[in-house]
Amino acid sequence: MAGQSSGHEFEDICADFLGSSFLRLVHLRPGRWEVVRPGDGTDQSVIISNFEQYAHLTALSVLAKKDRQLAAALRSDYAIRPDIVILRHPEPDAVLNQMVDVVDDGSAQWTPLRQTNNPRLILHASVSCKWTIRSDRAQNARSEALNLIRNRKGRTPHIVVVTGEPLPSRIASIALGTGDVDCVYHFALPELIDTLKALDFEDAREMTDIMVEGKRLRDISDLPLDLTI
Repeated sequence: MAGQSSGHEFEDICADFLGSSFLRLVHLRPGRWEVVRPGDGTDQSVIISNFEQYAHLTALSVLAKKDRQLAAALRSDYAIRPDIVILRHPEPDAVLNQMVDVVDDGSAQWTPLRQTNNPRLILHASVSCKWTIRSDRAQNARSEALNLIRNRKGRTPHIVVVTGEPLPSRIASIALGTGDVDCVYHFALPELIDTLKALDFEDAREMTDIMVEGKRLRDISDLPLDLTI
């Protein structure tokens, strides 16, 4: 399969996995959730400025279109379209007050979780899918993560990378570092570890152990549970 085709297929599979796993954990993380995969990237609903934490970027986008100097200064750093997003819907007062009265007309007037305050979806997680990790594009995921962190107003969403890359050295180019990304998840981490042992690739095994023990690399089966935190 061609590189771009395999990448899209990997994104579809990851989205299906999260949809069939995370969405079944609502007893651990109650709420109204959606897992969205924009496909070819033309889905306007996943533009980052459509989410509550980044709604202010819409005004910047409008100004940048009118002013080339401003556009050059901003460098379109805010124009992020994640491969997969997990969204949370704001809650109506009836749900918030279901167990006991929590909100009323004189309280909680600015929290985005309250539907009367916020009509926009809340970005819970941004998932970047990398079937393989090209050395010349390894830092794209980190750049997107930094933009999500510094451009937000409010809570930072989960920012994760899912990969099928077989070379630990390339995985380390994203996984190790200062933690711009929450964690890197491998689609077959136990199998990768077993293969490195069978082939007696000592250096690669050591690198993998460093990432796992350092909480920078996990298996994709860990991801749905981590997203409930």
